[in-house]
Amino acid sequence: MGTGKSSVGRVLAKMTGMFFQDLDSLIVAETGRSINEIFSAEGEAYFRTLETAELHKLVRSENLILSTGGGAVLAAENQELIRNLGVVINLMAPPEVIAQRLRHANDRPLLNDGASRERIERMLVEREPCYAMAHIRIDTTGKKIEDVAAIILKHIDSIETDKRV
Repeated sequence: MGTGKSSVGRVLAKMTGMFFQDLDSLIVAETGRSINEIFSAEGEAYFRTLETAELHKLVRSENLILSTGGGAVLAAENQELIRNLGVVINLMAPPEVIAQRLRHANDRPLLNDGASRERIERMLVEREPCYAMAHIRIDTTGKKIEDVAAIILKHIDSIETDKRV
């Protein structure tokens, strides 16, 4: 969270002509409730089942750039579904940068008690084994959205070239 996934995804979609989808937005549209409302009423475990259900719906999608919430990869089933969609990209930033970016956010239920650097750091450490499964990992600190998208395209082109060789 706070690494630029949705912003970069939208720019990348425009650059490639692919279709952009945000997993959280799909869940909001499907349920008619905000992420905060779902977390408050049903809890995180229920929200994670919604993520899995939406990923199953996308499994046959092509030409799709999908932005997921940072916790979507916590379930092994989701990791497999995401990898089956294509190249997995993990956008990163240090905890202090994420805390600064999210300091005014009120739509992050896992940070309702505040976007403290320590809380973010704990989440990143817990999630690191899941994030490590990405094909490409990019630190977005100090980079423009368009530059991150260009870096991604360069990496993907390299992966595609390797497959042809």
